[in-house]
Amino acid sequence: MDPAVAEVRKAVRRCLDELPAEAVVLAACSGGPDSLALAAALAAEAPRSGRRAGAVVVDHALQVGSAEQASRAAKACAQLGLDPVEVVTVSVHARGLGPEGAARQARHAALEEVAARVGASAIALGHTLDDQAETVLLGLGRGSGARSLAGMPRRRGLLIRPLLGVRRSTTVAACAAWGLEPWQDPHNSDPRFTRSRVRSDVLPLLEDVLGPGVAEALARTATLLRADADALDAWAATVRDPSDVNVLGELPAAIRRRVIRRAAIAAGASASALTASHVKAIEALVVDWKGQGPVTLPGGLEASRACDRLSFR
Repeated sequence: MDPAVAEVRKAVRRCLDELPAEAVVLAACSGGPDSLALAAALAAEAPRSGRRAGAVVVDHALQVGSAEQASRAAKACAQLGLDPVEVVTVSVHARGLGPEGAARQARHAALEEVAARVGASAIALGHTLDDQAETVLLGLGRGSGARSLAGMPRRRGLLIRPLLGVRRSTTVAACAAWGLEPWQDPHNSDPRFTRSRVRSDVLPLLEDVLGPGVAEALARTATLLRADADALDAWAATVRDPSDVNVLGELPAAIRRRVIRRAAIAAGASASALTASHVKAIEALVVDWKGQGPVTLPGGLEASRACDRLSFR
């Protein structure tokens, strides 16, 4: 067996082994090398484990010819033996998100709708180790905290990412070995998108300056930080009264800020729009109280302090 094919199949097999017996798994396939290699590996490995594999192709309708490309990707999945194979066209609306975030939100909603309809236990995404490294770099550039730097989880809800430990070059080589012709999405090399610049300019420069292995090191950092962030989040979840400023004031800063963030989101603040600056301003109501007025939050909310209690309205 070709080494690249073997690596991709092994990664998929490990993920399948964690799912219930006779589970239905859907590959989210765009037709690009990562998702196409994932689809091929699922088609090969799922029947061997008694599981069933299908595919969903999401057409974001953002490019000329997107419907034709979605049809080609669906045909490739069907030829691999995946069943069912569905094409879903979505409407992408920004609603305060960037174009990538809005497309991701619409795509995930479509994937989950199909999964619910066909009774799928998991939706497999084709993110690779390179995608994880790019995510960590983007978080660093934005000054994000540990949760953001922890990157993408291997599993969250229905979503699984079997290829997070596999390099993008391996998926390209696997497609070639399988005789598959992946689609090269022009958005992935469009310099208007920050992630594209990180992929084409920043990571290669880091490899040149720091030496090989930068992508692996960034992905390893994400894994380590995820374990830390999970532990801190679990601690924060045990705080029974997040409104009591006396309780909050006695907590370590890392826990206090998590409790405040959880409380703000529970009150209706948008998780994607709530920044570290918002949380810091709310925290000042606890640890630097000088009678200041309310803090304005995304989602039309205000946080304020009265009688030693935080409130959101």
